[in-house]
Amino acid sequence: MFKIPVSVLVVIYTPDLQVLLLERADHPGYWQSVTGSQDPGESLQQTAQREITEETGLDANQFSLIDWKIQNQYTIYQEWRWRYAPDVTKNTEHAFGLCLPKAEPITIAPREHLSYLWLPWQQAAEKVFSESNAEAIRLLAKDASS
Repeated sequence: MFKIPVSVLVVIYTPDLQVLLLERADHPGYWQSVTGSQDPGESLQQTAQREITEETGLDANQFSLIDWKIQNQYTIYQEWRWRYAPDVTKNTEHAFGLCLPKAEPITIAPREHLSYLWLPWQQAAEKVFSESNAEAIRLLAKDASS
């Protein structure tokens, strides 16, 4: 079964703007926030909650998960195109934020990620491989200063 070309990006952060990053298992050196494709019948909020639990072990219901109402459309990287129907080349990503009271140890999904780290927002924005992920982290900092 092919993936639906709709996904979530969840920036997990603390009030002092430490940002959680995960290193992809299928591409070492690629760091990102929590991401994942929508499953059939799921709302975007449900997708975000499921992906947070799967990728970090955190229960999103215990914290403030906010739909930032930001959508990005991007071309799916060639190396991951096989996961989608043959004619699908674009994905629509929906950004969310999850604020934790403090940086927490997390439980990574070993099939998906190799490691995790908490970084100040500036370093996190520089480290992620995806420009939409970097932009979401920069928006987080911009909103905090206004």
